[in-house]
Amino acid sequence: MLAQAAGNPLALIELSKTIAADPGAARRWAAEPLPLTGRLTGLMAARFDGLPGPTRAALLLAAVADSPDLDTAALPGLSADILVPAEVSGLIRVEPSGPQFSHPLIRSAVYHAVPFAERAAAHLRIAAAVRDEPDRHAWHLAAATLDPNEQVAALLEQSAARAQSRGGLAAAAHAMERAAELSPAEHDQARRTLAAAGLAMLAGEADWVRDLSAKVLTLDSGPDSRIEARLSMGWGQVWSNQHAEALATLLAVAAEASPRLPVFAWEAIGLAGAVIHQTGLAAGRAQVLAALAALPPPQQDDPGWPASSADEIRAWVEACIDPFGRRTEAVSFLYRVAEAALTDPAKVAGAAWILDETELAVRLLRRQLESMRAPGVRARSGASLSVLEWACIDSGRWDEALAAAQEAADIAAAYKMENVAGSADLTVAIVAAMRGHDEQVAPLLARVEAVVDTAEYRGFAARCRQTAGLAALAQGSYEAAYAELSQQFAADGTPLHHHFSYLAIADLAAAAVRVERGQEASAVLERALALIGPAPGPRLGQLAARARGLLAEPASAGDQFARGLADPAGDTWPFERAQLQLDYGEWLRRQRRINDAKPVLRAALETFRRLGAAPWARRAETELRACGVAAQAAPTVPGALTELTAQQREIVILASRGLTNPEIADRLFLSPRTVASHLYRSYPKLGIAGRHQLRDLIDQLPEQR
Repeated sequence: MLAQAAGNPLALIELSKTIAADPGAARRWAAEPLPLTGRLTGLMAARFDGLPGPTRAALLLAAVADSPDLDTAALPGLSADILVPAEVSGLIRVEPSGPQFSHPLIRSAVYHAVPFAERAAAHLRIAAAVRDEPDRHAWHLAAATLDPNEQVAALLEQSAARAQSRGGLAAAAHAMERAAELSPAEHDQARRTLAAAGLAMLAGEADWVRDLSAKVLTLDSGPDSRIEARLSMGWGQVWSNQHAEALATLLAVAAEASPRLPVFAWEAIGLAGAVIHQTGLAAGRAQVLAALAALPPPQQDDPGWPASSADEIRAWVEACIDPFGRRTEAVSFLYRVAEAALTDPAKVAGAAWILDETELAVRLLRRQLESMRAPGVRARSGASLSVLEWACIDSGRWDEALAAAQEAADIAAAYKMENVAGSADLTVAIVAAMRGHDEQVAPLLARVEAVVDTAEYRGFAARCRQTAGLAALAQGSYEAAYAELSQQFAADGTPLHHHFSYLAIADLAAAAVRVERGQEASAVLERALALIGPAPGPRLGQLAARARGLLAEPASAGDQFARGLADPAGDTWPFERAQLQLDYGEWLRRQRRINDAKPVLRAALETFRRLGAAPWARRAETELRACGVAAQAAPTVPGALTELTAQQREIVILASRGLTNPEIADRLFLSPRTVASHLYRSYPKLGIAGRHQLRDLIDQLPEQR
């Protein structure tokens, strides 16, 4: 649509109407003009009908052409003399490069103003003229063909292979889908449609994958093809926010494929793991775990199934199902998997993030995303960006999290990925809550809840409640904070979500103490913690220590706080560490241990200032003043990024990693000139002279490790 509208506003409006009425029109050959609404077609066709016959024929050739640079010598009848009446009427401009339509919609009107037979004849003439360009030749033949034709189908299949080799996955899927439509034999239709679904999957087109998979299921395609089609259908359902349907589809595929097609069975369970982590349903967790245990080992001699694939899927699924229960064994297995050559680094990175091996997750995701940002595969990066957002929040790289969220939001808008969009908005919301920009939080959460069903997606529900609770804590609205955070657990300790709810236990305790509900909260949290394993890892250990310290009697609280700070691994999650230090420092001051409190509070204040967590920094400053220490104003740290706009921070971070202005522009949908302008205005704010100093400067910032 964008290509055919050529930036014309009316064309954008009219062609959008066409695609809204017929979404399948968007998946036709990109060079074939889209039809217009009846009113516009009539108006423009009237001018076309008034032209002499030879001029109409020449104009049709120009409309059928997929490029204006036609060899007019090879197409008699497309000469400047014949086109004079069309030029005089204002329909075209004749330029040295060939005829140019004066308005994008005129080409569509001309193309659809004649019967199919005339269009087909024009396509065949152009196909003959571009025989030495196999892709254009194949598509013009296809546009002229109504009945099944194996020769044309084979040419399109070859065109799809060439497009795929160039990284044009969507173009390859278009060609393969059209090849399937023109295939005389039903088994070839099924084979090519499945191939098109696989290409559309790689391009991130969930709705298209579902449509193509459904077509295969209507064909007499054989049991193996039907299993593969249902697996593709399950993938499409996952990424179309149909998780209940997806789980049923994927479990059925795993059971049916397991004896003969173990690779499909493993892939189905890998997708089911994603469903479980999003929904958090206890019954589904048990089902997927049982299905995983029943999987046979894949065939090691299968060239399409590398030896590490099963281990990667197992690490991912087990982390999704039970992130705390057998964490010690799970982490050990994860690192063994990560040391091998990885088939799907994103799965291993996802498992690392869930298991709180945050640095491993960030390292793998950064590397993986560099290979997923080519134009043809960009949609595939949506899930990886969502994980990177949260790993960066956890590890204190908040500006990088915001940059990842912006990139993910753009991809989500382009490919209708509601959960990716929701995660991006949640990322921005929680950073805003922690930095005290409370006016941004409620609108962002409302937007998340408008596109994601939080009753079904309990992971989103738990994150939304934690974000709203943090925002209320930052404002000092403790009743509101408790009302939000207490929804994380039922009275018997059952979590709203088996992973995310536990990450809010310390904030729940903080709110409970402020509203004098500490005894009630303590009972709930102890029941909740009893549901998971005795060694849930350093992160949850730190959170639990803070929660217990806040809820304990004053005489015993210090031991809990000290226990949480004893493990140096807690520094991996700087905001949570600083919250623990702040609460411990406050307790020490109230116990009149002023000299012990000062260094703890200073460490907390330094972290809060570095992260830009203003509400918590103000609390730390207040506590230090109560200790007799005049908290100095936050120093101006060159390169702290705090004076930059969100977009400038994003551009600076990308530039520090060596991306050129055109590469940054492509990723952020800006012009290279705009990128250069933002960088030019950022250098004085950062206290540097130019781009060559960015890498060292950013590397020195703890939040950008």
